[in-house]
Amino acid sequence: MNLLPVHRHQGSLLPDFADLWAAFTPVGTMSPVFSTHLLRLEDSIDDGRYVVRAEIPGVDPAKDLEITVADGQLTIRAERTVQNEEKGRSEFSYGSFSRTVTLPTGAQEEGTEAAYAKGILTVTVPMSEAKSAAKKIEVKSGK
Repeated sequence: MNLLPVHRHQGSLLPDFADLWAAFTPVGTMSPVFSTHLLRLEDSIDDGRYVVRAEIPGVDPAKDLEITVADGQLTIRAERTVQNEEKGRSEFSYGSFSRTVTLPTGAQEEGTEAAYAKGILTVTVPMSEAKSAAKKIEVKSGK
């Protein structure tokens, strides 16, 4: 009997630690050291497509988002600028955010699409049929 789940979440504890650190560190002290500016992502393979969703509220997709696909890598860059309203405290993160993920085997860079709605960026990468398994190469002995 296998007690391990079929699919395990591959999340990182780093963003959560950074959030915890920021919550207890006064602004202007050590918080820039741990300021990771990571984008929180989730990904899946659905209906022959690799789908990446990024949580990026409060940006203008036409001006503040840049998505690139090259050499088997998907890179998402975003920038959220500070609004000069000093009426109270702010827990919002501002600045540049970037995240690069390696595309799965079979991902096709051509045909990649991106859409932004309600603070969520969705990038869809088409997938080709799975390639054949590894091929064993016979080693010939020399004389």
